[in-house]
Amino acid sequence: AEYNVRVTQRLVLQPRFEGMLSAQDISERNLAAGMTSGNIDMRLRYEFLREFAPYIGVRYSFLVAGTKDIAEQLSENTEQWQFLSGIRFAF
Repeated sequence: AEYNVRVTQRLVLQPRFEGMLSAQDISERNLAAGMTSGNIDMRLRYEFLREFAPYIGVRYSFLVAGTKDIAEQLSENTEQWQFLSGIRFAF
């Protein structure tokens, strides 16, 4: 899910949420059934044209429920922060 919040006519703040699901346990991938992980993004873009807009942002990734428990048993990270930059092209 995402939503565009216009700060000005060209500057857009875009909060986003993404959730991943698994229908069954997959031990080879260390996934448990149900919701496995999610991402929360906050992107800020400047629309030179509606079709062309560079952006910067930050993403918080996390594991949940059984998948988080599996990762903790394996001493793996269950949360991660990432910085983003890119260009949005719309056709």
